[in-house]
Amino acid sequence: MFTRRATLGLFALTPLALTLTPRAALAREPEVFQNPVAINAIDPVAYFTDQKPVAGSSQHIVSWKGADWHFATDENASLFLTDPKKYAPLFGGYCAYAASLGYLAPTVPEAWTIYEDRLYLNANLRAQELWRQDIPGNITKGRANWPAVLG
Repeated sequence: MFTRRATLGLFALTPLALTLTPRAALAREPEVFQNPVAINAIDPVAYFTDQKPVAGSSQHIVSWKGADWHFATDENASLFLTDPKKYAPLFGGYCAYAASLGYLAPTVPEAWTIYEDRLYLNANLRAQELWRQDIPGNITKGRANWPAVLG
């Protein structure tokens, strides 16, 4: 039988035990942000062609990097297939600003930036604002953290 002091001692050791757990034992996040499909089922090509987020359709799906990507048209799906790295957002569609700070965050379609012909998504409009204050520096920091930040 545990005494109150022994029970409290076990709770105190829990954070230490978690920090000593090898990272391999923890689940790795998917390389692409999915909710439940890649980047909230928004057509990544449309950010380039329409300069805005456009909902993709389950009629136009491409599987790439372990995720299903939805597109508004067959033409956009074909463009993506010709060069997925050109159209897919950096940092797997996770928040680019969060990646620059060393953690993962989901994204919303409205918070986006195309910089030097690459797509970056953010968790919200405030994160986008912070991201845009130093895009080159944030990209450098994000690249230093990626893909280790996945776990």
